[in-house]
Amino acid sequence: MSVQSMTGFARHEGATDGVDFVWELRSVNGKGLDLRLRLPPGFEAIEADTRRLAAARLTRGNIQASLQLRRDDELPVFTVNEAMLDQVLSLSSRLVADGHAGPPSSDGILAIKGIVEVAERTLTPEAREMRQKGVAQGFLAVVEQLVAAREAEGLVLSDILSLRLGEIAALIERAEDDPSRSRETIRQRLRGQIGELLDADERLDEGRLHQEAAILAARADIREEIDRLRAHVEAARALLATGGPIGRRLDFLSQEFNRESNTICSKSNSTSLTAIGLELKVVIDQFREQVQNIE
Repeated sequence: MSVQSMTGFARHEGATDGVDFVWELRSVNGKGLDLRLRLPPGFEAIEADTRRLAAARLTRGNIQASLQLRRDDELPVFTVNEAMLDQVLSLSSRLVADGHAGPPSSDGILAIKGIVEVAERTLTPEAREMRQKGVAQGFLAVVEQLVAAREAEGLVLSDILSLRLGEIAALIERAEDDPSRSRETIRQRLRGQIGELLDADERLDEGRLHQEAAILAARADIREEIDRLRAHVEAARALLATGGPIGRRLDFLSQEFNRESNTICSKSNSTSLTAIGLELKVVIDQFREQVQNIE
């Protein structure tokens, strides 16, 4: 499966049973799937189908869906009130015969209110159902277009996230190889600190100081943090390779990345390692920002 973005746009035009219609979908980030429909009067019955079709292909995103249509039956149908027309012609004939009026024109007669009436077209229940089914099928087509658009953007996001994971992995190796983590460097630093304390106060127990120094050195070790960061990088890469709705799991890994980088900074006993930890936090923030767009 492909990685999908949660942002996208799709438009589908179609026609069915005397109706030209246009579906438009706009999708942005969301914690879950939120479909908001704008349907014209008379199409409320397709709402359940559209929600079912959307849920079958999408798992997350705030989606605005609008349906616009033009019915052939929106063109007016004119009828002539025959009974009223007969009365008008009869009266007109008498007036002409008596010399009270000239012969009437056709446009004059048609302009008389009530002669021409506008009739409303009505659909049978069967025709209405067929029309609604055709429009619902159009919604399925526009959802597929939206999925394709989100997958195309997802490919771009996947490349960006892979690049960020590569940067994180490189920083992990820099932390691993930082000179401040070598045993000899740690030994010399502790030896100097212990020497300063003993010189300041002869009453301090040298054996006790060495014991405390060993405890502090163990607490400052970032071996576990480095191992966990490496495992998180591999897990994130596996998710990107798998695809599908992986946004929530990537977001969880982002939080774990951030937790480990914070621990490295707090345990750091050198400016060089602190600088690596801070740079790691910046890249992780960039990674998490892009993850928010993943379905």
